[in-house]
Amino acid sequence: MEAHKVEDIRQNIAEKMAKQMKCEKYANDQRRASRTIEDVKKYAENGGQEDICRIIKNLNLSKQQITLKELIERLYEIFENDRVNVEEVHALMSAYQSNPAEWLKFAKFDRYKYTRNLVDAGNGKFNLMILCWGEGQGSSIHDHADAHCFMKMLTGSLCETRYEWPEKKDDEDANPMREISRSILRTNEVCYINDSIGLHRVENLSYSDCAVSLHLYSPPFNSCTVFDARTGRSSKVTATFWSVYGERKKDGNSNESS
Repeated sequence: MEAHKVEDIRQNIAEKMAKQMKCEKYANDQRRASRTIEDVKKYAENGGQEDICRIIKNLNLSKQQITLKELIERLYEIFENDRVNVEEVHALMSAYQSNPAEWLKFAKFDRYKYTRNLVDAGNGKFNLMILCWGEGQGSSIHDHADAHCFMKMLTGSLCETRYEWPEKKDDEDANPMREISRSILRTNEVCYINDSIGLHRVENLSYSDCAVSLHLYSPPFNSCTVFDARTGRSSKVTATFWSVYGERKKDGNSNESS
């Protein structure tokens, strides 16, 4: 391909991704990592021609709809390499419009706690799961073990509360967790967090309606750190699955990570 055409494609990517970062969905998320146009150009230059074409395709999904199967197939394409393009994954998750006929078989509830239900184990660089939240159920404050976390609402609504990391002190004095922000995620909305942005807690505030959310983690992890809201003290917990591919696990627990 002629050099000037390649440059035009790269410029087009930069403009589209810059607009994506400035869209209203990100306006209230001032602490999330961002890329400038120059950063995006550099990313495109480091990628092959296939990467450039794929990114353009996925960033143009805003007015299209894809099935859950198509979402998973495209995620495998994205995670063939080690780079995680947050804007591209966000656009892809947004393009999937919730269809209960596709995900209902994965939605397993527990009357006492929220559940984590594996949909696809991925290729070692990501996994996809559905979390089911009964009335009034929620997670503890937790981190994401240095992973990217994308969360999309499939039905109902959830409250996401973000917190600063607690200060590390040698004494045993209690240091209550400091809240950064609080927002409500509704059906088909997508949010993103990683450990550089902060910690969070996710809750179903409704006492009459259940909620179901779709989560992508990259890379996958099987443990994370939870924090006491009153003291800031932390402890490690194991993240397990209540069900796998729609089948109940006998030792399934919900534990943490959302």
